[in-house]
Amino acid sequence: MDSIHKKYFKHSDTHTVCPWKGAASYYHLEVNGEANKDAAWYYPDPKPMVNVIKDHVAFWKGVEVVKD
Repeated sequence: MDSIHKKYFKHSDTHTVCPWKGAASYYHLEVNGEANKDAAWYYPDPKPMVNVIKDHVAFWKGVEVVKD
């Protein structure tokens, strides 16, 4: 979470549940006036066995991650 530019991330009302990771929350990404709905997700409170994913963000839907 510390390495993302939060100005591009808008909270989504979408939530899903994985039986072994827990409940996921989503972000819409907005860059240059273009929205990519639910293109990023994270587990705010993952199950203990996968706690290592807490505070990490995953991407899909064509998102390209580049280093500043």
